[in-house]
Amino acid sequence: MIEPTVFVVDDDRGVRNSIRELLISVGLAVETFESAQSFLAIFDATRPGCLVLDIRMAHMSGLALEAKLAEIGAEIPIVFISGHGDIAMAVQAIKRGVVDFVPKPYHAQQLLDAINEALRRDEQQREEALATHGYSERMQLLTSRESEVLDLALQGHSCKVIARELGISHRTVELHRSNLLEKLGIASIAEFLRLKRGNGA
Repeated sequence: MIEPTVFVVDDDRGVRNSIRELLISVGLAVETFESAQSFLAIFDATRPGCLVLDIRMAHMSGLALEAKLAEIGAEIPIVFISGHGDIAMAVQAIKRGVVDFVPKPYHAQQLLDAINEALRRDEQQREEALATHGYSERMQLLTSRESEVLDLALQGHSCKVIARELGISHRTVELHRSNLLEKLGIASIAEFLRLKRGNGA
């Protein structure tokens, strides 16, 4: 299963570590980056998640990164954080579709609420995209073995049972499962089942 990841980009190590500890404490996967460039170097639009982004950073600001992501058609939901309390900047960012603007020093619950909303939007966007493009087209991307794993998973079988049924290792099943979820652009088998029903299949 591809778990959604909260990507935190801030050039202040203390802030990065603080947010990382907060997110880990509530069971969220998190990756931190000290610059916009380092985030762009690993960015993969197929990975579910959201972006927590400092507005003012050296070399490339948060606003510049937001513009770059928009330029390449990336729709990852963004939560801006800033220690400058620039209300006008916040209003403009939200008008452009940014999920929220959280001032520093942030209140933990306010930041968590914004992040949870961003993750909800990301899941909704992926569901809508899959429904629009049709899951059947995505299914054609799967290998025969990945299709077998998906069929058994949709029947409610665990990876251990699937491994026994197909005569392969538990680890191999997990790899096939991860690959097929990535190809389908979803975070879980349950999400795929909802989409499949929504398409009348």
